[in-house]
Amino acid sequence: MPRKARIDAPGALHHIICRGIERRNIYKDGRDRKNFLNRLGSILVETGTPCLAWSLLPNHFHLLLRTGNTPISTIMRRLLTGYAVTFNMRYNRSGRLFQNRYKSILCQEDRYLLELVRYIHLNPLRAKMVVDINGLDRYPYCGNSRIMGYFTSPWQNINEVLSFFGKQRSAARKKYHQFLEKGISQGKRTDLTGGGLIRSLGGWEKLKSQRRMQGHLKGDERILGDSDFVQAILKSADESMQEQYRLKAKGYDFERVIQRVSSIFKTDIKDLLRPSKQPKNVKARSLICYWAVKKVGISSLHVASKLGIKQPSVSRAALRGERIALEEGFYLEK
Repeated sequence: MPRKARIDAPGALHHIICRGIERRNIYKDGRDRKNFLNRLGSILVETGTPCLAWSLLPNHFHLLLRTGNTPISTIMRRLLTGYAVTFNMRYNRSGRLFQNRYKSILCQEDRYLLELVRYIHLNPLRAKMVVDINGLDRYPYCGNSRIMGYFTSPWQNINEVLSFFGKQRSAARKKYHQFLEKGISQGKRTDLTGGGLIRSLGGWEKLKSQRRMQGHLKGDERILGDSDFVQAILKSADESMQEQYRLKAKGYDFERVIQRVSSIFKTDIKDLLRPSKQPKNVKARSLICYWAVKKVGISSLHVASKLGIKQPSVSRAALRGERIALEEGFYLEK
């Protein structure tokens, strides 16, 4: 059975879990962990991707990210590839370091954000990497230590998490700490990491009780949320895919996109393929990125190679192009 496509959108909240191949360790010492965190932080800052929680375990890691200007798939590809290359070089090894595919769960924010922050940050304690919650507060390889103020990482958005617990930072930290302690007895939360409908309802018992009720419940292993949230996300993703198929069936490709933009701006195609800071050129190239990536479904890597720019720049330009198309009433199809 083919894998389902990733689901993503600007502002979407993702719980990401990635394991070493055959569950092998992906860090051997503090130097490896620092290398991973430096790489992660650099990518998140460069792409404007907020991180709300994270933890590093010997053979896997958790991240809670909100999509910014760059798709989560791009973030993860850069992170995993870059770290694996340096890890293999350091230990004179070859081959894969991570499992074939990381798990990315799009989450219903208002319902699950704090639960996920707590779950992710308690992982080192559950794995006995630390002896108690006070040790967890000082554990350098978990976002909890940043929220509690023992370490700093500019790329972690601690203010958003603390804002749920109060306006005064010291009082908010105390309430957050109490919230964290209450979660220790919950153990492993399969409802936050398991699959589909079972996860979204909170486990097998709740699923059994819901089955007695009338009506249809929608579940999907890529999404954590109630049935209405899952339905809305899938509908949006399905509509986007249908439009891509329709446009491709009508012969739309990169060349046709750039021809359309050329006719709108009355600019030679050769000029559109060359990077330029001239406002008209920037606007036209942004529109190309938006229509090619978001509407036709061409990979951002392919578009980047055509336009002579880096992949993250395509993602930023696509967002800018979407605003331009909306504000100025531009349409790909005549």
